Amino acid sequence: MTKPPPPTLPLRVAIGGLGAIGLPVAKRLDAGIDGLRLVAVSARDPGRAQARIAGFRDPVPVLPLGELAGHADVVVECAPAAVFAEVAESTVSAGRVLVTLSVGALLSRMDLVERARATGSRIIVPTGALLGLDAVRAAAEGEIARVTLTTRKPPAGLKGAPYLDRHGIAIDGLTAPLKVFEGSAREAAAGFPANVNVAAALALAGIGPDRTTVELWADPTVTRNTHTIEVEADSTRFAMTIEGVPSPDNPRTGRLTPLSVIATLRRLTAVLQVGT
Repeated sequence: MTKPPPPTLPLRVAIGGLGAIGLPVAKRLDAGIDGLRLVAVSARDPGRAQARIAGFRDPVPVLPLGELAGHADVVVECAPAAVFAEVAESTVSAGRVLVTLSVGALLSRMDLVERARATGSRIIVPTGALLGLDAVRAAAEGEIARVTLTTRKPPAGLKGAPYLDRHGIAIDGLTAPLKVFEGSAREAAAGFPANVNVAAALALAGIGPDRTTVELWADPTVTRNTHTIEVEADSTRFAMTIEGVPSPDNPRTGRLTPLSVIATLRRLTAVLQVGT
């Protein structure tokens, strides 16, 4: 298959999902970022999406998810995990750059990586609400013995998780921290698809989803989404904690996540790049 030619600047960017992540990214692109141009958006409610972008300096069309790749060089996927495949398959098949936030869903579709290799596509996972992925990636060039992620969230940020429903775990009215899950990153991503994309990103940066251990706590004593990474490797040993401010629009998402996406997009055209 013939690979598409390298895109010319500015890169055309489309955004799948206009929620707590997609809307801030769209606003920043509309305000202007050198080398990047917003060309289309998509959302479950097209009418609401149209209203949200009506005040943009340069309004763009609201398209179905599967059509975004036909109009853009880069597609940012920040939609519910249930529609990940609709965005990802069309983007990879078209040889475009996929920037995906539904990293947990990617774990079950790693065939897309081979598909991307054939079409000339690239799949990019932003750091999102986590930290230290550059150090984990560097350590993975050697031997890593252990990677653990401990996540503590206010109970409201975990409501509706399939794992809690399946196991009858009640988190309403908690007065003390409750460990609701311990297992692999793969299991965590399946049981908490809207909550622990950070675990999937950490696993892909390091020793994989089956060897990466995750603890998840519903904690009424915290007001921020708190993630602690511990790594034991032949080259380093470290522990890092980040306390992310939850988005006012969606407590499952941190305010840092859309900023991470914006930084990722800037990196696509940056002359100077800092970090691994």
